[in-house]
Amino acid sequence: MAEVLSSIPADSRTTDESHPSYVSTTVYGSAQAGLGIPRFEMPDDEMSARKAQSQDELLMDGSPALNLASFVSTYMEREAEELMMSQMSKNFIDVEEYSSCGEIESRCVNIVARLFNAPLHDADAEALGVSTVGSSEAIILSVLAAKRRWQNARRAQGKSIDKPNLVMNAAVQVCWEKAARYLEVEERYWYCKPGQYVLDPAEAVELVDENTIMVCCILGTTYTGQYEDVKAVNDLLLEHNKKHDLDVHIHVDGASGGFVAPFVVPELEWDFRLPLVCSINASGHKYGLTYAGVGWAVWREKKFLPDEILFTVNYLGAPQVSFTLNFSKSAIQVIGQYYQFLRLGKAGYRSIMLNLTRTADALAKEVAAFQDGKLFEIISEGNGKGLPLVAWKLKQVGKYDEFAIAAHLRQRGWIVPAYTMARASALDANVGEMKLLRVVVREDFSKSRCDQFVRDLKDTVKYLENAPQAVTDHLSKNKHEASKQKPTKHDAKHHHVGHTHSLQGKHGKTHAIC
Repeated sequence: MAEVLSSIPADSRTTDESHPSYVSTTVYGSAQAGLGIPRFEMPDDEMSARKAQSQDELLMDGSPALNLASFVSTYMEREAEELMMSQMSKNFIDVEEYSSCGEIESRCVNIVARLFNAPLHDADAEALGVSTVGSSEAIILSVLAAKRRWQNARRAQGKSIDKPNLVMNAAVQVCWEKAARYLEVEERYWYCKPGQYVLDPAEAVELVDENTIMVCCILGTTYTGQYEDVKAVNDLLLEHNKKHDLDVHIHVDGASGGFVAPFVVPELEWDFRLPLVCSINASGHKYGLTYAGVGWAVWREKKFLPDEILFTVNYLGAPQVSFTLNFSKSAIQVIGQYYQFLRLGKAGYRSIMLNLTRTADALAKEVAAFQDGKLFEIISEGNGKGLPLVAWKLKQVGKYDEFAIAAHLRQRGWIVPAYTMARASALDANVGEMKLLRVVVREDFSKSRCDQFVRDLKDTVKYLENAPQAVTDHLSKNKHEASKQKPTKHDAKHHHVGHTHSLQGKHGKTHAIC
């Protein structure tokens, strides 16, 4: 028997001799297949590679292709995947050992900066920027740089540095709240109003004072996809700075729009063409068309990146400057981004973004036509005036709400988010109670897939129209009641727990998935 076993791969054997399949060549015929997996503790014994590789634990996940909630890329070409897999073991931070990866990052930074019209005077001029794991890291780094620059200027003038603030739309993604909270910066919000979900330039600039470290403008809000008017903010802020002897600049959150606007509306002025735009972030893993794990932060010039927040490390073989929140990470995301830049070029990105825009416009037209235009109101902007997404709401309160629609669509596999907008105060109920649905049109959301979604949406509406009230009530979600529920010890980290320090806790805002 020992001689026979020696010729069988180790991961195909079992150690339970009493089991009828003591030796098994199938995953589900082995003794291990009949055993449970410890949830919170490392098992005592080894497990066969094939059993560990089985996807039983992942089967309940939604399909990425049907996830219409997220902006994050769910498709790359096979050649890109093979290239990325071949480079997985490289530690990106070790540029002494993997110098080509450092060169590729530099090339990507320069490509992104030039796409955003950075003031580089010749073809050999090097841009100032860094790769990140996403826009959250890029935004935190940008806020840190702006705060430190503000502190340095205030100290030089002999003024207090106790109360820095950041002016932004309450529709910002949650990473902006995190950046302000972690870096101890006051959040100074402009709040959405009925029918107006992007920053009002004049009202936003009025919030700026001597303690403002910068103003955030969003190039494509996560709720409605609309582009905020960065040029109007720039022009008004120029006047405001001159009148009050200030030096406040603008950061553009281009997490989603940074790789869309340059190809769909190249004439739109939102980037470094505007003199007060000091920094921009963009997500390579959104419309940069790369898998999750890469973002970009770029600055106009060196004065916006103070030396004291840069670190020089030399224990990896040679001195190298570091400006990141992370350190060791795989090189595959940056390599994947560079592949896309080379593979697609400007023409490829333009074709894809225009296709996505056309698909989003077609979907918006279909949704708006439901029940002869009496059921839904489109609140996103089409024709390239915003991101390729469709946001809509019910025109009237009826027997079912947006959450019921999202819940029923989930039964068909579609992940479509329903949200509530933030309001300025408890008295401003019009916006606070407004719910909406949103579909993000990504690269792999083809016109045929869009048509299938429309058919399923029609079936959902028909079902909800005819379902008993008890059923539609069950499918709906009451955000006020949900916020009062106490999560269990196992799911506390995944659910809102009634805190009062965030926009969600204060104003009932649901943070959009991005």
